[in-house]
Amino acid sequence: MGRGQVVYSEAFKRQVVEEIERGKFRSIYEASRAYGIKGCPTVYLWTRKYGHRDILPKRVRIETLKERDELKEARKRIRQLEAALADAHIDYCLEESYFKIACERIGCDPLDFKKKNAITLSDTRKKRRDGK
Repeated sequence: MGRGQVVYSEAFKRQVVEEIERGKFRSIYEASRAYGIKGCPTVYLWTRKYGHRDILPKRVRIETLKERDELKEARKRIRQLEAALADAHIDYCLEESYFKIACERIGCDPLDFKKKNAITLSDTRKKRRDGK
């Protein structure tokens, strides 16, 4: 005895697809299990044939070679800036660590030292940043 092939009516196929699109089932797999349909590809093909999702307009992005190159350059610049930011953060962490160690050695609280010398510290950082 050979396997029997199940033939589903058009109305049934449309009903299953409609229920999937309305959200009754979270996935094609769930719908095929609920109706005892063997194989998800069967239901997937129905959704392609009878579903409205494929009819909806899709976004198509058309870009010129110039725009593509600009996008590539912008992404490259973003990577460079992210690397520079990471380096600056490492420098800041090192400075902060050196500062805490120095405060420990001279026996003062880092927060008190910063409060008392805030103007001097900001001037020193500006000079260092400007390369003077």
